[in-house]
Amino acid sequence: MGERNEFARLALLASPSDSAQQAARQLAGAIDWAPLAEAEAVVVLGGDGFMLATLHQMLDEGRVIPAYGLNLGTVGFLMNRYRQDLRLAERIARARRIAVSPLRMTAVTQDGTEHVHSAINEVSLLRETRQTAKIEVAVNGKVRISELACDGVLLATPAGSTAYNLSASGPILPLGSNMLALTPISPFRPRRWRGAILPDKSQVTFRVLEPAKRPVAAVADQKEVRDIAEVRLEVAREQELALLFDPGHSLDERIVSEQFVA
Repeated sequence: MGERNEFARLALLASPSDSAQQAARQLAGAIDWAPLAEAEAVVVLGGDGFMLATLHQMLDEGRVIPAYGLNLGTVGFLMNRYRQDLRLAERIARARRIAVSPLRMTAVTQDGTEHVHSAINEVSLLRETRQTAKIEVAVNGKVRISELACDGVLLATPAGSTAYNLSASGPILPLGSNMLALTPISPFRPRRWRGAILPDKSQVTFRVLEPAKRPVAAVADQKEVRDIAEVRLEVAREQELALLFDPGHSLDERIVSEQFVA
């Protein structure tokens, strides 16, 4: 038997969608809900996007508590199955904790301004115009690709490896692999380079070549910074998050299952 999650106070957050709001009304009397600021864990109703927004809110506010998602969105990789049995406290007590560490993005724009954002899924660099982006890729201070001609490039965590990274033909990374996926987006040169799997202790630097002629934007989950000169990335271990999953429906299982979808 695994350790039980005994939380004295739970908060409830619901996305603005009709289905999530209806579920919130159904769950209103199931538990004596607490305000988020006083809760020991939070139940999140919605889809992956709303879960990401909730996790980012906790990071921004500096108070991180475990999150248990109930899927009322589309894909729901970060969520559990929604059921109307209202045995929510029991499900949460039996849930498995999954630790997720975000990426820290330090983006420097062409005017020298520095922006720092966190990314739970991925950081992507994307061309802003019709001009192909040209990006230098360095790992731990060593230049690995002197000029990557592409639509963009991204670095994904295991939790984000099934999101944009997968759409860009990047590898799926099981949680606990301690790896990151470095994946090009529509690469032109080098023609045969399809990306790399890196230890999550790696520091990755992207430097934009010809930034005035070929402007590039950097996106950390939902935060965009335009006209980039350089982006530095590393795992922010001090910002570790905790997701709660029902037994047999963990993100590990979802990641494995996705690799066998025809």
